[in-house]
This record gives sequence, structure tokens and C-alpha cells, in this order.
Amino acid sequence: MSPAPDSKQDRRPPYQHAADELRRDILQGRIKPGEQMPSIRELQERFGVANMTARSALNVLRDEGLIYTIHGRGSFVADHNAGGELSANYNAPAWYLANKDESPGRTGRGEEPDDSETVEAVGTTLAEVLTALRDEIRVLSADHQELRREVEELKAAQQPKP
Repeated sequence: MSPAPDSKQDRRPPYQHAADELRRDILQGRIKPGEQMPSIRELQERFGVANMTARSALNVLRDEGLIYTIHGRGSFVADHNAGGELSANYNAPAWYLANKDESPGRTGRGEEPDDSETVEAVGTTLAEVLTALRDEIRVLSADHQELRREVEELKAAQQPKP
């Protein structure tokens, strides 16, 4: 279990602190691309947080493209470059940052920059963006399958029993 943050000025939610520490583990190579992330239960114990807080920390990393989740198997560190190593100067993918107000690619006039401006502004390559998109598609596909199963279960539960 990690101690509480030293500074009382930092009012960020616990899931962000957990995501920061996990991100640091990934970027420093303690968890390598392709390796499985700790389970939700292990994260709960490590950080002393609730189930949903641990899930939120993983969601942050998934949204940033650092990890991907396979339903029923767990979360895994994404491979972000041809060498198979994450660089210490990793930036979140352009498509993710483009949706954030603090994105350096924003024009400030409510207009979206074109892709080349966004990629250049956040220091990512097209290959990194495509890899992150591939990982997000995997996640969405798994989520879609899970939702389909839940709908089928609900339909079956609503059927009158003979």
C-alpha cells in the first residue's frame, strides 16, 4: 500500500495517484510491453483503494494508450514502438490529448487542429497514434462483446418461464 501524497495541496483523486505510479512503473520498464498488469484486487491492496478507484486508474492508462484490456484475461501493457520499449519521454496519443482542454494542439478558438498539427504539437509519431488506436479498437471490441452477452442475458431473464 502506498502512503498518502506528501503534499496536502495536491487534491487530485486517489485514482490519479494510482495511475501516476502505474504509469511510472511502465515507463521505467518495471512492467514491460506485453506483460499483464496487476489485477484489480492487487491494485486495491497496493494502493489501499476501492475496486472502482483501481478500475478508474486502469481506465486512465487505457485512455492514454499505455495499456489495453482483454475481457476475461486482464489488462496488458501496450507496445508503443518497433523496439518494444516505452520511452521515458512518452506523451499520450494525439487523439487522446485532442479531447482535453489542456492539449497543446488546441487553437483556443474552439477549432480542431488538423492531424499534422496535433501530432507535431504533442511529439508523437503517426505509428504511435496508429498503435494506440489499434489498442483502443481491441478494447472497444471486447466491451462490445461483453455488452452483447449482457443484452442476451437480460432478454433471457425477461422471457416468461413455463
